[in-house]
Amino acid sequence: MKSIKELQELRKIYIGGIGIVRFQRYDDQEYYDFGSQAILNCLDDAEMEWKDIQSAFCGNVYAGTGKGHQVISEVGLTGIPIINIEQACSSSSAAFRLGYQMVATELYDIVIAVGFEKMGRGLLASTAFKPWELALGFNVQPANYAQGVIRYMTDYGATEEDFARVVVLERKNANLNPYARWYQSGEVTIEEVLNSRVIAAPVRLLHAAAMVDGAVAIILCSQDKLKSRISKEKKIEVAAAVHTTGFYGGESIKFKSTTNLTREAAKQAWEISGYGPEDMDVIEAYEAMAPAFLSDVEDLGFCKPGEAPHLLKEGYFNIGGKLPANTGGGLVGCGHPLGATGGRQIIEIINQLRETAGSRQVQGARIGLCHSSGAGPNAVVTILKR
Repeated sequence: MKSIKELQELRKIYIGGIGIVRFQRYDDQEYYDFGSQAILNCLDDAEMEWKDIQSAFCGNVYAGTGKGHQVISEVGLTGIPIINIEQACSSSSAAFRLGYQMVATELYDIVIAVGFEKMGRGLLASTAFKPWELALGFNVQPANYAQGVIRYMTDYGATEEDFARVVVLERKNANLNPYARWYQSGEVTIEEVLNSRVIAAPVRLLHAAAMVDGAVAIILCSQDKLKSRISKEKKIEVAAAVHTTGFYGGESIKFKSTTNLTREAAKQAWEISGYGPEDMDVIEAYEAMAPAFLSDVEDLGFCKPGEAPHLLKEGYFNIGGKLPANTGGGLVGCGHPLGATGGRQIIEIINQLRETAGSRQVQGARIGLCHSSGAGPNAVVTILKR
């Protein structure tokens, strides 16, 4: 493994273009239909042609064999390497990291990271558990989260109102994001969240990210390959891209299951980038269930354990607050197509740094972090700067 100094000396990598489709149900389309549309949107944004792409890294969970090939066949198979990646909810952010590594080490000059998912309904079907865990019901995600939520409440005195505030924040931001599931659907109140039905006490329906379809695409390239006006004028550089997995003996089935690996990923990202939590202007933190936002911002180093509820109540994480978080709506506001979520988080930070986020724009944003995590367990932390 390269040292931190060697990683800092790798070739600088920039965002060549981004593409996304709205996160919603595409009942009349298959994953390769809206997945390929995200690629075409990305090529348009980059002012590139498909023939410019030298390799593709495709994140997805449920589509099966050759999924990236199926999406790209709609655009045009050209013989380039197509790598399919499954890292649960971190699939597309892990794909982004692999693409970054390939260009940074000069194997390629232009690659594309793609994420897509067509979700089923109801509880997630998970194979990330051993047979005895499945028999005991550990793959019922709301119940897993509920165990950790109770632990967090016990340890830090957090209340159900604190968790409801996460939903209020994210639905408010999603209302401003044309690509979010809850765009222009109105805001919700703390009372509405608390009155939504219980899934696994104290986790409620409005705490949960909607299972929707969606796709994203991001082109990474060396500086000399940038083509579009916006990518040249507002160059977004990848300052760090880190992927960590579980620790032997660690807890893998509860709300704070990714605590150790999230902390480790953040630690490595700070060291590689040379930045710290105090340098970030905007962040995207993972929360398939709203309460997880609180522990994640703590594990990432943005506040001490138990401090997040108080900061949230004060407006610290609001657009216009000291550290705007999940400005696009987070998973709760945008919806959660597993294979596309990590890339969607990265695209939100890119839009903020490009100053193209519209009414949800964070003024003066120049450095941002996004964090995704998922079964495995996995955690990916990406830092971008302009």
